[in-house]
Amino acid sequence: MAQNQHFEMPQQLRELAEKNVEQARAAYAQFMDAMTQAMSVWSTAPSNVMTSGFRDVQELAIRFAKENAEAGFALASELANAKDIQGVLALQSRYAQTQVQTYARQAQELGRLIAAAVQSLKPRS
Repeated sequence: MAQNQHFEMPQQLRELAEKNVEQARAAYAQFMDAMTQAMSVWSTAPSNVMTSGFRDVQELAIRFAKENAEAGFALASELANAKDIQGVLALQSRYAQTQVQTYARQAQELGRLIAAAVQSLKPRS
């Protein structure tokens, strides 16, 4: 068997995949908007438990979730338009490298914000 056979995704399949990605992106956006509104209502309720520091953590976590979802949808869209397996592998490799760096940065930011929020709960001596 020839190992140099070139497999190309049919254009109709790429178009269908792109349409599905856009529909999933729209549904996810609606879900995130509803969740953000619900969290906003909850976090404005009077409570001595929910300090402004923890509201900041919550808002940052939501922002990161949106960013990560958008990165995933962008990848799915690019994958839907990949013409061959080499393109798919290159896209996945680039995405994995970028997301590892992104997750590390996000974890550091969240860690700093959580530490500040916990510190603000400690009684002043």
